[in-house]
Amino acid sequence: MKKLMFAVLAVLFVAPAAFADDWGLGAKLGAGENDPKDMKAAYDGFSGSKELDRNPGYFGLEAFYEMDLNEEANKLGFKVGWDIYGENEVELKGFPYTKVTETTYSFPVTVYYKRDNGIKNVSWFAGAGATFLRTEIEMERVNKKESSKNKIFPHIVVGGEYRFTQLFALGLEARYNFNARVKKDGEVFSDRSGFGAAITGRFYF
Repeated sequence: MKKLMFAVLAVLFVAPAAFADDWGLGAKLGAGENDPKDMKAAYDGFSGSKELDRNPGYFGLEAFYEMDLNEEANKLGFKVGWDIYGENEVELKGFPYTKVTETTYSFPVTVYYKRDNGIKNVSWFAGAGATFLRTEIEMERVNKKESSKNKIFPHIVVGGEYRFTQLFALGLEARYNFNARVKKDGEVFSDRSGFGAAITGRFYF
């Protein structure tokens, strides 16, 4: 699985250089909906104290390709990303001591329309796509117990960026995830449904 992921990313990063109208790499830092509904409720029978620490932040990387649709700066874009979400943790203080950690990362694929207004201007875009999301649950006791669950769901994005130079743009992107709820053994340990927003930096080549 990891070898396949690296191969896909390598193709996306390198291959477009041969035929791209505009291609590049981006990085983003943002926050979004995060509701680990049952991480704490699943341990209602625990006699000690329970503390839930939720983290709505995420860091993302992306590769993109944009092709000219006409001479009026309209573009059709395609991008694939890798988002790493902040961990959620439930700490069960008592005997035996237990910590449950939920880690989520995703691979969003998006097709978008862009109105490119050039350098020293703001450009706008909107699009839709699908996200592959993976949630991993780790329970730390005497021995660690791990499990995982995958989910594919649709999303939409809107945003804008200011192109400072031919090589760099800075912008803001908003995304809405539909039904991004991950259940494991009947419990909801990760729900990323809803709105999120991120500051994005994009490097054009």
